[in-house]
Amino acid sequence: MSSPAHLIARELRQTYCLGNRSLEILRGIDLTVYQGEKVFFRGASGVGKSTLLSILAGLEKPQSGVVMFQGNSLFTMKAHSLALLRNQSMGFVFQSYFLLPELSALENVQLPARLLGKPYLERAKDLLTRVGLANRFDHLPSQLSGGEQQRVAIARALMNTPTILFADEPTGNLDTATGASIIDLLLEITQEEKQTLIAVTHDPLLAARGDRQFLITDGCLYASPSS
Repeated sequence: MSSPAHLIARELRQTYCLGNRSLEILRGIDLTVYQGEKVFFRGASGVGKSTLLSILAGLEKPQSGVVMFQGNSLFTMKAHSLALLRNQSMGFVFQSYFLLPELSALENVQLPARLLGKPYLERAKDLLTRVGLANRFDHLPSQLSGGEQQRVAIARALMNTPTILFADEPTGNLDTATGASIIDLLLEITQEEKQTLIAVTHDPLLAARGDRQFLITDGCLYASPSS
């Protein structure tokens, strides 16, 4: 790969305690993701896809292992510095949209920039237009369809021009056609803005559209033969 490494993970392990027993979710995972690459994780429910994504994004600390992002070792950073790095350089799209119900689509998209004290109105409008919601600026989440809410969530994730976008089952609550259109949108925008995309999906057809896809099973990460 000619592009520089954007994110490097080494020997990631994670174990959860369940009553009197422990469950090893991740067993020494190594991964290098390159700048601008589109990478998909897939696997059965409960195998650790979301756990791995959360660790790579610095949202969850592993039992052991290292994640390097843009030269920063995520788990040796102070909490404030890590939160600032995530808000400045990372975007997040989840299966649940996490939109604030009392705010309009436009206001929801503006939130990440407001936290940094940045100008935000024109970019928020531009992003909502790019995701096909130019006529939905003033609509509340309850007035939007599931697909429209996910588009608002994508626009919000892109608000601070992140270098990397994490997406956890972004089509999980959507019908097949709408889900495919959401993946189209994610791939199109991240390609245009030269952003790295790391996404989780249960759908092998969607995963196959990335540059590489990996299967998580028994706590290990395997490159898919079809990638």
